[in-house]
Amino acid sequence: MGKTAIIIGATGLTGGLLLQSLLDDDRYQTIKLFSRNTCNLKHPKLEEHLMDLFDLEKQQHLLIADEVFCCIGTTKAKTPNKEQYLKIDYGIPVTLAWLCEKMSIDTFVVISALGANKMSKIFYNRTKGKMEEDVLRSKIQNIYILQPSLIGGSRNENRFAEKVAKVLMSILNPFLIGNLKRYRSIHAKIIVETMIWLANNEYRSGRIPSNEIQQIANGL
Repeated sequence: MGKTAIIIGATGLTGGLLLQSLLDDDRYQTIKLFSRNTCNLKHPKLEEHLMDLFDLEKQQHLLIADEVFCCIGTTKAKTPNKEQYLKIDYGIPVTLAWLCEKMSIDTFVVISALGANKMSKIFYNRTKGKMEEDVLRSKIQNIYILQPSLIGGSRNENRFAEKVAKVLMSILNPFLIGNLKRYRSIHAKIIVETMIWLANNEYRSGRIPSNEIQQIANGL
């Protein structure tokens, strides 16, 4: 029998690519989506559960899976209210990890960000750092926290500043060598390949910086 995976954040760039990859992967029999909005996709493997992601505890009975992928995230432009931002970027992943532990799910893969640090003076980095620390407190057998640099790929939404940054990074990438490799931009497809590989192979649990994400994908 094939595996069951849960995705939170499948309507975003990385989550959408992850969904397509898992639907095409013969190792997976069922893909459950937890989201506020439909992905407008029909597939025999797909189960879509529309819900309030701030109230995941009420959906505990649906958390039956081999692994959970958390691709949720927002931006300052989309969510200027800091309290709301915390509920999304901190609250959802941490609650999800707690529920995975409670429901005996062995593998939890979550996307964070390079530079995450609970002591950072930057609100975004501090939020991600606190999220990472509290997720790692969970007694889940395999926890993989991916810390990508700027993520490349085509989004449905218009992010002008991000587009400019991607152009600049494409120029700078070849010059980022040695310890600076972790700051190179990374394509969402590379992140997805690594997420799926981690869920299906033995690897040390913990934080995985951007350059290590790339190294894992290069070895596939």
